[in-house]
This record gives sequence, structure tokens and C-alpha cells, in this order.
Amino acid sequence: MKGTIRLLGRPSIEYDGGPVRPPRGRKSWALLGYVLLAERPPARKRLAELLFADAEDPLGALRWTLAELRRALGVREVLSGDPVMVSLTGVMAVDVLQVLSEPDPEHLLAVEGELLEGVELDSCPDFESWLMVERQRVASAVEARLREAAVGLVAAGRARDAIPFASKAVASNPLEQGNHELLVRSLAVSGDRPAALRQIAVCEDVLRRELGVEASAALRQASAVDRGPSLEVVGSRASASSAFEAGRAAVAAGVVESGLECLRRAVSEAARCGDTELQGRALVALGGALVHAIRGRDEEGAITLQEAILVAERAGDRATVVAAYRELGFVEVQAGRRATAETWLAKAANLAETDEENAAILGVRGMNSSDLADYPAALRQLEESVDLAARCGDPRQQAWSLSILGRAHLLRGEYSQASAAIAHSLELVRQQRWVAFMPWPQALQAELDLYAGRVGAAAEGFEQAWALGCQVNDPCWEGISARGLGLLAAERGDYQGVVHWLDQAARRASREPDRYQWVHAHVLDTAAGTAIDQGDEARARPLVAQLAALAARCDMRELVVRAQLHLGRLGDPQAAQSARRMAAGIDNPRLTNLLEA
Repeated sequence: MKGTIRLLGRPSIEYDGGPVRPPRGRKSWALLGYVLLAERPPARKRLAELLFADAEDPLGALRWTLAELRRALGVREVLSGDPVMVSLTGVMAVDVLQVLSEPDPEHLLAVEGELLEGVELDSCPDFESWLMVERQRVASAVEARLREAAVGLVAAGRARDAIPFASKAVASNPLEQGNHELLVRSLAVSGDRPAALRQIAVCEDVLRRELGVEASAALRQASAVDRGPSLEVVGSRASASSAFEAGRAAVAAGVVESGLECLRRAVSEAARCGDTELQGRALVALGGALVHAIRGRDEEGAITLQEAILVAERAGDRATVVAAYRELGFVEVQAGRRATAETWLAKAANLAETDEENAAILGVRGMNSSDLADYPAALRQLEESVDLAARCGDPRQQAWSLSILGRAHLLRGEYSQASAAIAHSLELVRQQRWVAFMPWPQALQAELDLYAGRVGAAAEGFEQAWALGCQVNDPCWEGISARGLGLLAAERGDYQGVVHWLDQAARRASREPDRYQWVHAHVLDTAAGTAIDQGDEARARPLVAQLAALAARCDMRELVVRAQLHLGRLGDPQAAQSARRMAAGIDNPRLTNLLEA
């Protein structure tokens, strides 16, 4: 007889589909949830401090609660030792762990309620901080898997089957336009255009009412079923190959819409003549262009990339499958969906054979690790990516990975190492005339100039990055450079300028549904810190609340810690302790100095 521990919604223990008598003690569920979800087995002393600090005998209260849990579970060998080990494999299933790890997505549709619903321990603020973050993390992971299932079904030609997953994603996070867009596309492709149009109206009203923003054009574009290229399809390999090369060239030259039309034509031509290898390559090029060359189209790009995988697998085209896996990983990294990002990137790494492929995969993996605040992994991955890119003669990949490597050193306060990486990145970007990427390393270099006291150089760098970011219409570049101009205003003592530029940065960085969430959170962190520096509590509090929620949902651990530090500066007596606990395992000297200040 195998039981199930249910931690999503009201917690319970079930055997043979029916509930058993729950454990006594209001902290039992909190203890069980913490032990099951902790990254490593927790020490008894830590658990006693976390949950039973107010008891006369904290360790004794812990022993009693563990015994009560063993009784309720009906398993004597679990929750024993120091650190406390769980050992439930083959004995009990845990719903939240199933949701996060099982490949079959069907069980996602049965998920109801938040993690440990109804469990509130006001007397245990450290646990409450952990639970807030963990609820956001689990909710985000469930949402990511729902989206992944829906995208895969649409790509496989099963749009009607995708509708329940897309609907559930909307219900789980109705303020995320991308979820509505995925549902609209699923409805439209399945043939229910009236329902798709109704969903557009629902999304527009929700975003307008709750966020005070208008939906982007991508929402309505999702309701238009792609009918292929506008010109008649010839169906020859020569025509398909010509359209493919023309499309790639046009996208590289910045003529994006024409490039997309050519690539769509290449897909149709290759499908018509039965050249699945060329069809897969054209689909990857099209999906990559939708992700990188035009804003707000990541949803469509992800579906196209999953379709490319199906086609390329039939053709036995390993390289195209690797490229599609990597691009899907990049989409998930930008969105802050860590688990699904790592799933795609691990698949890419397992199939990769060439230096060029591994350099690109390691670059995206390093970006994900850096956003997660796993700096040792990020530095290792990015340095290897740079070396491989140099060895195989891929200067753009080398420049890209150097910029992310420089950012990691900058965040760690390692300014000399950051300067070397960013200067090299800028040199390569200029050699390649890579105008569309230039604002990113420019803004990073300007920040280094500012910290070194070169205010004039910093001003010039931020202004150039801002102007070019606006010219290429990239929300990420606009957001990061506007943040820099806010830092510059703070250096000059111009608080009105600080507010103006950091408000601009927050709006620009978040204006598209497929925004880079780390940049948005980085801007919120800076805005909150500068507001607190000026004693502007009314401005700071909502910014800190936004930062805390976004960082938790996107598993940006250092920014979760920084949100707690901001709360401490705003007078929360427990926040500093929570920040120190949450920072355990984050190897960042700059953060350590903040925690010790």
C-alpha cells in the first residue's frame, strides 16, 4: 500500500485515495514541507531554531513533532538522523515533487491551491520568509511546465489538446500576457477563432485594470493563424534553399519582416518538396529570428522551435535539434523559468559535438547560473564558452559570453576582471559591427567607469547605450542603460533625475511580455535602494514588494536576498536574519559585505 503526501492546497496524507488522520501540532505540516523541499537535509539545530525557538525545549519539541509525523505517515524509518533524512522513495509519493519532476504533464491539470495552503506561522518569521519564496518558486515551476506542455502540443499539431494546459497557465498567472497569448494561439489554431477573440478581450481588460498597461501587439497577432508565405509555393528544393539563405541574410541585416517572410516561404517550400532536413533548419532559423530579432514574439518562436525539433528528429539532423534545444533554453532563461531552461539546455549539451555548439550552450547555461546566483558555475561555464568560441572562430559568441562573464564579475565587485572581459567584448563587437548588441557591453562598461570615478566617461557610455538601445528598439538594452542614467543622476545628487530614469528603466525593461526578467528585477533593486537612500519610504515599499515577488518567482536568489536587505533598511527587524539565511550558499563577496554591514 503506497501513500501520497499532498502539500499543494490544503496539506493531507492519503492512503488508497483516502485521507488518514493528520499529524497533531500546528507546526507539523510546516516541518514536513520544509524537510521535503530543502536543497539539502537540514540539521536538527537549524529546524529547532526555524520552527520551535519559542518553545521551552526547542529540540524536544522538534523530536515530538518528528515522531508525530512518522505516526501519521505510518513509516517508522523516515525523518530520522541529524541532519534529518526523509527516505520516502518507493514508500510515499509527494505531489509537489511529482509535479516538478514527472515527465507526464497530465497531472498538472489536477493541481489546485498554493503550497501548504492555510499554513501560517506568524511566530516563525524566518520560516514565513522561506515559505513566501518557496510558494512563488513552486507556482512558477508549475506554470512553466503547463506552458511547456501547451507549446509542445501546438507544435505537434494538437492545438485542441493544448487548450486545457494553456487555460490552466492563465488561471495560475493571469497577469502574464504570454499565458493569454498561448491560449489565444491554441484556440485559434484549433479553429475556434471566436473564443480566441474573446480571450484577447479578457486579457486586455485584465492588464488594463490590474496593471494599468495595454497588451502588446503580439496578443492579437496570436489569433491570426499562419497561412504560410504570401507568394505561391513552388515546391522545389532550389526555391526552398534560396528562400532560406535570403531569409537568414535579411534577418542578419536587420530587415526582419522581409526575413521572416522568406523563412516562412523556405519552410513551406521544403515541406512541399519533402526535404525535411532543410525544413527543420528553416524552422530553427525562423524560431531564432522570432526570439532574437523581433520583440514580443517569443511565444510564436517557441512553438516554431518545438516544431523544428519534431521535423529534424525525423530527418536525423542532430545539429538542428541541438540548435532548437539551445534556443528554447534561452527563451526560458530570459523568462526566469530555471527548471525548464535547464531541461532544454541539458538536452542540447547531451547531443552537442562541436566546439561551436558547446560554446553557445555553455554561454546560455552561464547566463542561467549567473541569474540564479550560482557564480562558481557561471564563471566556469562562461570561461569555457569564451575559450571554445575563440578556438572555433566564432567572435560573436565570444563577445556575447564575455559580456555575461563581465557582468558576473561586476556583480561580485571584481572590477578588474569585469573590465578585462567587457573591454574584450566591446572590441569584438566593434570589429563585427554588431550594432544590435552594442548597448549591452556599453552599459556595463559605463557602470565600471562610474564606480571608478570616471563620471564623464560613464555619462557618455550610458547616453550612447540609451540612444542606440532606443534606435534598435530593444527593451532590455533600454532598461539597462536607463538604469545606468539613474545611477549617474544619483552620483550627481539629482534625485528627481534618479526617479525619472529609474521609472523609465522599469517601464522599458518590462514593456514586452517576453522581457528579460533579470534586467527588470535588477532595475527594481536599484530603484528600491536609491529610494531608501533618500528616505523615500513611500516610493521604496512597493518597489521592494515587486522585487521580492519577481525574484522569488524567477528563482533569482541574490535578488531575493537583496529584497530582504531592503526590508531590513525599512525597519523589518527579522529581515536581516532572513537575508543571511537565504544567502547561505551564494558565493558573492560583494553580497557578503552587504550582509555584514
